[in-house]
Amino acid sequence: MKSNNKKICVVGAGNWGMNHIRTLYSLGALGGVVDSDIKQINNINDEYIDIDIFTDLNSAIELGFDGFIVATPVKTHFNIAKVIIESGNHVLIEKPITNSLKDAIELVDLAKKKNVNLMVGHLLLFHPAFVKIKEMVDNGDLGSIQYVYSNRLNYGTVRNFENVFWSLAPHDISLFQFLIESKPLHITSNGIDILQDGIHDTTLTTIEYPNKIMGHIFVSWLHPFKEHRFIIVGSEGMLHFEDSTDGKPLIFYKKDVEFDKTLPVLKKKSAKNIDYKFNYPLEEELKYFIDHLDGSPIIIGNGENALEVMEILDTATEKLSRN
Repeated sequence: MKSNNKKICVVGAGNWGMNHIRTLYSLGALGGVVDSDIKQINNINDEYIDIDIFTDLNSAIELGFDGFIVATPVKTHFNIAKVIIESGNHVLIEKPITNSLKDAIELVDLAKKKNVNLMVGHLLLFHPAFVKIKEMVDNGDLGSIQYVYSNRLNYGTVRNFENVFWSLAPHDISLFQFLIESKPLHITSNGIDILQDGIHDTTLTTIEYPNKIMGHIFVSWLHPFKEHRFIIVGSEGMLHFEDSTDGKPLIFYKKDVEFDKTLPVLKKKSAKNIDYKFNYPLEEELKYFIDHLDGSPIIIGNGENALEVMEILDTATEKLSRN
């Protein structure tokens, strides 16, 4: 176990909370865990030594930690995070930040007032493939961005407290904002609720940005096979990333267009595998959070980024509800 003098308390020891607990422990940064499930607390107490265990948040705050992680169900994020921020503690909240834009704005404003760092767990911003994509975009390897799309499809897990768009699309919305760095001009969204009335199983959302940039996000938990595909098309080149296949390939295609009189002709494209060093995104995200527990400004996945994601979620949901 690596040594680290920063100690973080994880609030919520469910499936994803346990991922935080395991990763923080490996980094030497796990200080405590809060959960109301006594059986789960006992299991953690048996497995992880030299950490503090709590069944209520206030006791953890009173003891004192360098930061907190909120990994509870989204409907509880606002109340838990508000208590943490009001106590003057830095916090990482799992995505989405809350289940309403109004509550998200209140948390971001409160964090500014209290001068604490608020980070949101948009994990794919720390995926090494997307870090590489961002680097190539910023270097101009693709020219000007023209079109971006993401397919995030699977068979399950179905939710009954949120639709598939809220469950899966925040990943891709955060990536769109990370790469395009503009707010949308127009959003349309369509979908279908098959298994449960009012809870969409499949949605297709189109987002228009300034400079004629177009994007779409296709998500479904009622799909015959798993597909996590991300495509970005630029004026000079294109990138194709497959997160659901072996090796997780990132492929660059040179884009050459010639004109035969007035007809555009696409020349045969050349493909090139782009190498990137794989590191676990959650580990990279948590290292980033730890590095900013000194109060230095968070740039990636900060509160303002989270609000942009929430604004798009909110607008697209309005469009869905009208269909």
